[in-house]
Amino acid sequence: MFMGEYSHALDEKGRLIIPARLREELGSRFVMTKGLDGCLFLYPLSEWSKLEERLKSLPLTNANARAFARLFLAGAQDVEVDRQFRVTIPPRLREYAGVLKDIVLVGVSNRVELWAESRWAEYQAQAQSTYEEVAEKMVDFGF
Repeated sequence: MFMGEYSHALDEKGRLIIPARLREELGSRFVMTKGLDGCLFLYPLSEWSKLEERLKSLPLTNANARAFARLFLAGAQDVEVDRQFRVTIPPRLREYAGVLKDIVLVGVSNRVELWAESRWAEYQAQAQSTYEEVAEKMVDFGF
C-alpha cells in the first residue's frame, strides 16, 4: 500500500527520481496517466490491470462511461525506470499537471499521485478546511 508524501524536483530533461520507498511497489515499469484534481496517477502494472478490467466492464451505451474511459486511457503512458531510478514524465502529462520543476509524490493506497508543488499546496489548503466534513460523510461509504 502506498502512503506518505515525498518532495522532489524534475531535472532539465523532465525526469524524476522515484523515491526509494516507492520503487519496489511501483516496479521498474508502471503506468502514468491524467489523474483527477489536476494531478497525475501512477499505477503499478498489477493495479493497472485491475483498473483496465473495470474500465472494460463500463457500459458502452453510457455517454459518461465512454467519455471517462476515452479521456483516462488517452492520457495513459507506460513508463520505465532507468538505472538511476529516474522516469521521464511525458510533456503532455507535465502540461496537464502544471509540472515545471518542484513536485510532490503522494502515496494513496493503490496508486501514487504526482502533483506540482504549488497545486498540492492549494489543494491541501482547500481540503483542510473541509476535512472534518468529509470525514463525517465517510460513514456513507461504510468507513
